[in-house]
Amino acid sequence: MSELHLPWLELSVLLPLVGGIWVSLLKNRDRARTVCTIVCAVTLVCAIGEWLDFAMLGTFEAHDHWDLFQSIFHRDVFVIDELSAPLLPLGALLYLTTEMTTLRTKSNRFSFHWTLVSESILLATLACRSPWLIITLLAIATIPPWLELRKRGQCTRVFVIHMALFVTLLVAGQALAGATATSANPPILAGCLLTAGALLRSGVCPLHCWMTDLFEKATFGTALLFVTPMTGAYAVMRLVFPIAPSWALQSIAILSLVTAIYAAGMALVQRDSRRFFCYLFLSHSSLVLVGLEMATPIGLAGALCVWLSVGISLLGFGLALRCVEARTGRLTLDNFHGLYEHTPFLAAMFLLTGLASIGFPGTVGFIGTELLVEGAVEVYPFVGLAVVVAAAMNGVAIVKAYFHVFTGIRHTSTVKMDCRPSERITILVMVVLIIGGGLIPQPGVQSRYHAAQALLDHRSVEQADDSDGSDGSHSAHSETLTDNTDSE
Repeated sequence: MSELHLPWLELSVLLPLVGGIWVSLLKNRDRARTVCTIVCAVTLVCAIGEWLDFAMLGTFEAHDHWDLFQSIFHRDVFVIDELSAPLLPLGALLYLTTEMTTLRTKSNRFSFHWTLVSESILLATLACRSPWLIITLLAIATIPPWLELRKRGQCTRVFVIHMALFVTLLVAGQALAGATATSANPPILAGCLLTAGALLRSGVCPLHCWMTDLFEKATFGTALLFVTPMTGAYAVMRLVFPIAPSWALQSIAILSLVTAIYAAGMALVQRDSRRFFCYLFLSHSSLVLVGLEMATPIGLAGALCVWLSVGISLLGFGLALRCVEARTGRLTLDNFHGLYEHTPFLAAMFLLTGLASIGFPGTVGFIGTELLVEGAVEVYPFVGLAVVVAAAMNGVAIVKAYFHVFTGIRHTSTVKMDCRPSERITILVMVVLIIGGGLIPQPGVQSRYHAAQALLDHRSVEQADDSDGSDGSHSAHSETLTDNTDSE
């Protein structure tokens, strides 16, 4: 296995963990916020360094050159491949921008040290491929939101029941699957349990009520950080995709498609801004699952592109809505607020990121959405039409919400509502990523298509190896895959 030139993965995981311990000892909230910002920024630099270092290697997978955990566990703990390499910078960007857009007036309600601990858990999850370690980290990641709900005096029953069921399903499924499960000879019961657990974490209908409950009871920032990285989709790719047969993957895709249309319809009729964003995100994340389970190069490449574009665009959309709420309180969408004159930058970010999430031409989501539709049509023609319908409904919901929040009346305020410098920087970063990715899509699309082909080739290798039952065949397939990856 190839090695990165520097221990980027371990630095990305350990820096926020150490920073979280440091911040927890600080009594001054302003100083804690400053330290949290610095740690998040350095972590983002390390995550970008990991991505660039991995890209220069030109291989399918790699691990750190100085693996500090290898001497403890006697194996490579942190391993990345073409699927996870760009997800680490995206996760680090999510935490940095969320922290930067947190107003000082809200800092007492936002836990900086638990935010850093959550970032460490997320990056560790994305930087490993061991099924049991992934399940353990996904289980630990549910603790910070639960602690916040308890601290705020909110009822945690819905969240605890769903997360406990999610962890139980994954543990039981992985225990039944074992280490020898393949897609050619899949363990049906284990696959069903793993699928149910991953879909529950993704919020697929009818197992989605925990997500709306979290957005209503937790702070907007904590809810964003828990759902936006789409770790449920990552669990599907690591735990279900390698062992599930094609017919099972396509069944998951149909269920996800139903969720996408249902959530888009619910987003159209929501009156509360947080519930609106929750259903909007649920619809988009379900569309990602539709492409991931198509098991075709075009569909999988489109889903991987949409995964990144939705992560960027809905991150910006959620942050814009969160910044507006920080100034006005919770918004209702059954009347008009007319905030454009007071917050034009946030209005522009709201509209741009919302349109980018549905694949508006010239934005980062355009090519990915086209690939997703084309891949869906190859499997079932009506699925492609349903994807278009869901995207259209989401577009109508976004434009409708924009009019309700920023137009309609002239809003009067006795305090200034201008954007702070950190918010302006965040808006500029989002604009560069969204417009730049839309105008120059080739590098990203090529990388995602290559990753999709490699993932499907690995499934084919395992199927061929299981059917042939010979180690020599597996070695020959592996050498062929390595040669193809290096040549590309």
